[in-house]
Amino acid sequence: MMSETRRSREGKFEWFLLVVVYALAIFGILCITMATYVPAVSENVPLLNKVLNSRSGMWQSIFLLVSPVVIGVIVALPTEIIRARTRLVYFAVLALLVVTLVIGQVSNGLRGWLRSDILGRSIQVSEFAKLTVLLMLARQLSRSEKPMSKFRDFVRTMLIVGVPALAVLAQGETGTVIVIIFMFMVMMFFAGVDIRLLLAFVAIGVIGIGAIVAYGMLAETTDYRILRLLAFMDPQKYKQSGGYQIIMSQRAIGSGQLTGVGTFLPGSWATLGYVPESSTDSVFSVVGECFGFVGCAGVLLLYLAMILRMIYLARFTQDKFSQLVIIGVVSMFLFHVFQNVAMSMGIMPITGIPLPFLSYGGSNFISNIAAVALVMNIAKNGNTATVTTVPLPKMNTAR
Repeated sequence: MMSETRRSREGKFEWFLLVVVYALAIFGILCITMATYVPAVSENVPLLNKVLNSRSGMWQSIFLLVSPVVIGVIVALPTEIIRARTRLVYFAVLALLVVTLVIGQVSNGLRGWLRSDILGRSIQVSEFAKLTVLLMLARQLSRSEKPMSKFRDFVRTMLIVGVPALAVLAQGETGTVIVIIFMFMVMMFFAGVDIRLLLAFVAIGVIGIGAIVAYGMLAETTDYRILRLLAFMDPQKYKQSGGYQIIMSQRAIGSGQLTGVGTFLPGSWATLGYVPESSTDSVFSVVGECFGFVGCAGVLLLYLAMILRMIYLARFTQDKFSQLVIIGVVSMFLFHVFQNVAMSMGIMPITGIPLPFLSYGGSNFISNIAAVALVMNIAKNGNTATVTTVPLPKMNTAR
């Protein structure tokens, strides 16, 4: 008897994923430029000049030009090397989080940026913490068929998530912590963790959120994070504080109607500065105002194509570590897109979570590009499934 083995999918470069991501990134530069558009400076100049006249648009373009280098380096590395160096990168980023707590720059009440004189810019370390936690979780959860079933493994896994999450929370950044928790829950589910443990985590989360809301309603607080939760429940009551961004974002999206008011229109909600953080957290309101329902639907379809493609690639991944990495990346993007779009429309609380590839920000953009590159690396180097066919026994031809 002889056995035969064939490949069900050859590893190859993910051009489809790359095209979708860069379509979103280029459109993001356009939206960022519109959000920071100053008619007196850029009204009658070509689009390229408008981008260059916008500091945010220009920098986002630079990040886009740098991104192929990030993709090239990550895709070229063997997946085994990435897994082997995960712990080193994790502790390096953890050390940077601690350094940020001590000497980090403060912006909008958050101590979350490290100034780099070499780059001439500040780096938001928490954006890269999401990726390192994702990789470390994939490494830890893939070591056993029943992860977190032993007390030692449970403690180790909780430390992997808890230590960087607490460091980020101490900086004043809540959105990133929520993303990390969501990734953790999804990766645990697909890793085969006992469902009772997952339900216990969900119950703790619900009780915690309820306690925070109750505290905010009963006590006079100036904590902007609690005010955002209260404003979500009654935006008009907090329209001068936590509810202002929700109200202005809804008005901008609603003004776009079906096809939008048009691009670079003087006097739009975003251009006049009525929508806070219109080039970062509230960039979806720019999409809704300028391109209307059609533009919003187009952007969401691109995100859907990206996420579905990653899920498709995960199906062919035989290595548990690689599969969990893709699942972690999918859950990260899924939560970012859902939360950002939902908070812009007023159906989720404001959390400061950016929209991937559309919101302005170098650290966020490069970390998202690196996440996509990890999926592309797996698709190219470790995404080959083998199927073994069992031959039929030889027929006895003797007469």
